[in-house]
Amino acid sequence: MRVLVTGAAGYIGYAVGRRLAAAGHEVDGLVRRDAGLPPGVRAVRGDLLAPDGLPRGPYDGVCHLAALTRVRESFERPLPYFTANVQGTVNLLEAVAADRVVFGSTAAVYGTPERQPIPETEATAPASPYGASKLAAEQAVRYHARTGAIGAVVLRTFNVAGSVDGRIDPDGTRLIPAALAVAAGHAPRLDVNGDGRAVREYLHVDDLAAAYVRALEAVRPGEDRVYNVGSGAGAAVHEVVAAVEEVTGRPVPVRRRPARPEAPVLVCDAAAIRGDLGWRPGRSALPEIIAGSWDALTLADG
Repeated sequence: MRVLVTGAAGYIGYAVGRRLAAAGHEVDGLVRRDAGLPPGVRAVRGDLLAPDGLPRGPYDGVCHLAALTRVRESFERPLPYFTANVQGTVNLLEAVAADRVVFGSTAAVYGTPERQPIPETEATAPASPYGASKLAAEQAVRYHARTGAIGAVVLRTFNVAGSVDGRIDPDGTRLIPAALAVAAGHAPRLDVNGDGRAVREYLHVDDLAAAYVRALEAVRPGEDRVYNVGSGAGAAVHEVVAAVEEVTGRPVPVRRRPARPEAPVLVCDAAAIRGDLGWRPGRSALPEIIAGSWDALTLADG
């Protein structure tokens, strides 16, 4: 298939383009400026907020990953999040001819539900502008699919981590990159809110990329699917810190900060995508995620 990947130079977009090219697809990567792309991915310049300059296609499919993604920042700057995540998605749907769209969404659309693990049937109740903007974009994609114009799959991810091709996670506010930065001596300590017992799950970015390939190859025009994508294996903050210390052989000093209002547990129920698409994570054990990320970080440090 001929496929367009938006956000192709980003952390997840790079991994998705890499997987698509390896599967034999003809891949264009939408970028706003010169950026490193995987072998087999052709750079195409464009900006989702300037739709007249977008490639017209036709494409057999689009993997839409370009977005603003930082939850805390979204409270400070909500309007840019709605502009980028909602208007950018609408511009893409209107401007680029494609038969299939796989849309990268987030568990933030669920808010903080009590039921764990979280299935796709859980009510959506985003608790941040980021989550609200992604839910609105989901709805644009899904309603468009219901007209028969495209087939659509929404992939809701939880915490993505790990490395491919020696690329590090660029978001240093996330737990694993932050803990590794302390282990590497880039920061003096790791700030932890509360008692460190909040449980989250972690999915290797390459496992997520494999889910995009499966979703794109499976969906047909007129279909409208939603899948959670995750490992389903939760780890508390203090367990992640201990795993970083074990893998790196270095201490990670922790400074306790006041607890923030947050869900004690957020874990994914990925039974639907396993059953429908046969997808399963193969690289998402926490030690493997941390080891690959540590290798990438130390390589970048020279």
